[in-house]
Amino acid sequence: MDNLLNNLPDARLEEQFTPLLTRPGVRIERIVSHGQITPADAPYNQPHDEWVLLLAGAARLWTAHDGERDLLPGDHLLIPAHVPHRVTWTLENAPTIWLAIHFEEK
Repeated sequence: MDNLLNNLPDARLEEQFTPLLTRPGVRIERIVSHGQITPADAPYNQPHDEWVLLLAGAARLWTAHDGERDLLPGDHLLIPAHVPHRVTWTLENAPTIWLAIHFEEK
């Protein structure tokens, strides 16, 4: 894959995760959403920091530290380890494309 915005997997039925690079302590992935949200009763709560960048589309993300915020292309944030977070909205009529960098323990 040479361009993160091309050759997108079909994410209409479920969110699609594509690993891009994995090295000790770091994992980079492209995420394609198409209307998916994280259930309110099942937020993510990861043991590592995650940095996300919205590349295309639009989304709304809730974190226990900051509440809910809208994300547009170019918006990015660091989600610290052990901070509950969830996606509360993504576009239903077009893909939303994320770049996620996970800083995992070695």
